[in-house]
Amino acid sequence: MRLRRLASELKRARKAAGLSQGDVTAQTRISPATLYRIEKPEGRPQMRTLLTLLDLYGVGADVRSRVMALHEGADTQGWLRPYRDALRDEYNAYIQFEAEAMVVRNWEALYIPGLLQTEPYAHAVIKGHLPNATPEDLEQRVKARMDRQEVLTKKDPLELTVIMDEAALHRQVGGPHVMAEQLQRLEATVDLPHVSLHVIPWDVGAHPGMPGSFVVLSFADPDDGQIVYIDSMANDSFLESPADIDRYGGIFDDLRRRALSPDDSVALIAKTRRECTRELETA
Repeated sequence: MRLRRLASELKRARKAAGLSQGDVTAQTRISPATLYRIEKPEGRPQMRTLLTLLDLYGVGADVRSRVMALHEGADTQGWLRPYRDALRDEYNAYIQFEAEAMVVRNWEALYIPGLLQTEPYAHAVIKGHLPNATPEDLEQRVKARMDRQEVLTKKDPLELTVIMDEAALHRQVGGPHVMAEQLQRLEATVDLPHVSLHVIPWDVGAHPGMPGSFVVLSFADPDDGQIVYIDSMANDSFLESPADIDRYGGIFDDLRRRALSPDDSVALIAKTRRECTRELETA
């Protein structure tokens, strides 16, 4: 994300200076391929290259400071750094996008979304996904998932809209006790003004979300656009084309029309939790 912002700043500065890419390469030793990669963006520029560009563009102190800050942070991972080795590269990237996002729209077909999971539920999910994971690796992954949830409690919290299939409420991840606690956590989301929760009930039947889960991320900076993230057994994918954004945004809107209202969704969650509690009492 910082690389994309850095590229946008440099491209704006070049155009403001009235220079084409050809002008830049003619006046510096920067190759056309290097300049293309910087503005694409496909790579982090070396410091001497960055300083050359800033000097050529004649940028002011405020722009220079902003660009230098973006360059310094372009390959850092903040709180994520301790968990980097335990997580897939694509998942690392997704977490960074999520931390930068202003709005997240999440459709989940089988599980409670990660940002709303309790620690015992997250532990059971990850252990189920990775039965051969070491205790240390499992602990790292669970801790990373819990730390992700800080986006909902920070000063300017993430605006989150979740739609999930009713199947996610009934799947006994971790057993009745874990599910009862998890469902209670979902009920509490009604108190968060920046979180909207919807459930698609069984009786809706077939719907366009059945092929799999996805997330649509939107950002405050218009240069960042939107991203669709798809997590599957085959691979994780990031989609950025306008056609893909429109397609998945349309599917999400369709799912929201089919889903229960937030109040009715919480009522269904509470009903399911009571069933879990009764199961525990009679066990």
